Amino acid sequence: MAKTVSHVVTRPGRVHGDADVQIPVAEDITTVPGIRMREEDVSFYSRAYPQETQNIDKAADRRWVWTIYSEELAGFRKRHDAINEPLVDAAAVSGDLEPTGTPTGEDLTEKLRLKARELGFGEAGFTKMDRRHVYTSKKRWVKFEHAICVALEQDYLQTQTLPSMEAEFAHFGTYEMEGALLLDLADYIRSLGYRAQIHSPNDNSAAYIPMFVAAGLGQLGANGQLLSPHFGSRARIAMITTDAPVTYDQPIDYGIHQFCQECQVCVNRCPGRALVRDKVWWRGVEKNKLIYERCRPVMARYDGCAVCMKVCPIQRFGMPAVMEHYVATGEVLGKGTDLLEGYTFLERGYFGPGELPQFSRDFFEIPHGRNEDWLFQQFKEKLMSGVAPTQEEAVSFAKELHGILAKGNSTIGDE
Repeated sequence: MAKTVSHVVTRPGRVHGDADVQIPVAEDITTVPGIRMREEDVSFYSRAYPQETQNIDKAADRRWVWTIYSEELAGFRKRHDAINEPLVDAAAVSGDLEPTGTPTGEDLTEKLRLKARELGFGEAGFTKMDRRHVYTSKKRWVKFEHAICVALEQDYLQTQTLPSMEAEFAHFGTYEMEGALLLDLADYIRSLGYRAQIHSPNDNSAAYIPMFVAAGLGQLGANGQLLSPHFGSRARIAMITTDAPVTYDQPIDYGIHQFCQECQVCVNRCPGRALVRDKVWWRGVEKNKLIYERCRPVMARYDGCAVCMKVCPIQRFGMPAVMEHYVATGEVLGKGTDLLEGYTFLERGYFGPGELPQFSRDFFEIPHGRNEDWLFQQFKEKLMSGVAPTQEEAVSFAKELHGILAKGNSTIGDE
């Protein structure tokens, strides 16, 4: 059944030079620009229960994945990390670099947006750097007030092979390209007389998605990912903060907040049953809350999984096509078809619509918390087993714990 159109969103084309696109939003999926939130609750949780990056808070399972990687994936990840390390290091000190040009005082919003698009970023938007979303370990590091949100598209064809090593090449390769492009954009800002601090996609300083939503670059999907207009969740996101004068963009209602409740394909197709149908209020935001402990074991063992990305119609067909189809028919484009919902899981074979792999209970048993938490848990279990640890084991435990604490429990990760 055809739907009544509430409003039409106009966005720049997918790449620089393309014509603008129009996205019709049906009346029955219209909610609010951006996302529903309770500002006072967001502020409360940021004070009382501040967030920390998963690279620290979930460091134990990030260490564990290396024990189950295939030889091919481990080798690839090591090569990627070697390429990525200098990019992350450069981003870490980028805020300390002095401008190289003389500021004019003019509003640089459109000049910077154009530069970002010319460099290859598919999305670029401007908003306030909301410190409520900054991770505890980064609060003293973040310097500037204005956030430039940019997204780089991951290769389309490689993404459709998920889960696969081919898709992982695209995943990590996009991060490598993005890290280099961010250096170029930051240099350009400095050439205009202003400072620029790179918030790497691989050493996250904050929960980035809320800023992207505030900048009008998409809305939060039921899969926990940013759904951007042209490439949905096939976006690798990062930010640059600056003291350059810019004008903030505004959040937009693309219809995603309610469309996901009508679609539910990612919820139904998640191999680990990690996605939930109903929205909840979490830290002051209404969202579909991901169950991390159901997601991580599958993601680690099956080439990054990302089935939730693959089966999202916004990712597969683009927001204009999906919303046009919904307005015309009242149906979700591709839902129930092998084209959208089918995927192959390595040795487990192909799973079409309505079919899911089965896993045993112990499949989901992974290390929890920080590295030292898991180390203590293992040592405690050894003691409770009735078999006292040997002197060699006790010394090894002490050395490993000292190494973790001396390192500050910080690991770089972009899985």
